Amino acid sequence: QVHLVESGGGSVQSGGSLRLSCLASGSTISIHTMAWYRQAPGKQRELAATISSAGTVNFADSVKGRFTISGDNAKNTVLLQMNSLKPEDTAVYYCYAQRWSLDYWGQGTQVTVSS
Repeated sequence: QVHLVESGGGSVQSGGSLRLSCLASGSTISIHTMAWYRQAPGKQRELAATISSAGTVNFADSVKGRFTISGDNAKNTVLLQMNSLKPEDTAVYYCYAQRWSLDYWGQGTQVTVSS
């Protein structure tokens, strides 16, 4: 079992920055992918960024060039640095981990960007 806890959400004005943190605990050995998803009101959950255990990263086109994702294996933490935030980035952001064939989700943290 993997337990994920997000932190760092909040409210910011357009153009501002926030950093989200996800702390993984439990059976963290053999987690091969971690990611941040987001879900805006009335919309489906969508992938924002991923990072593999080898450090390979990928980003949705909508956040590319503005968001970075990084991991600290020793601390079992994944960070999402969000810069140049836009109102359309407003969503609940969820941390995700995949271990073997099982998916794990955090409870989410709200990010609100005002214009």
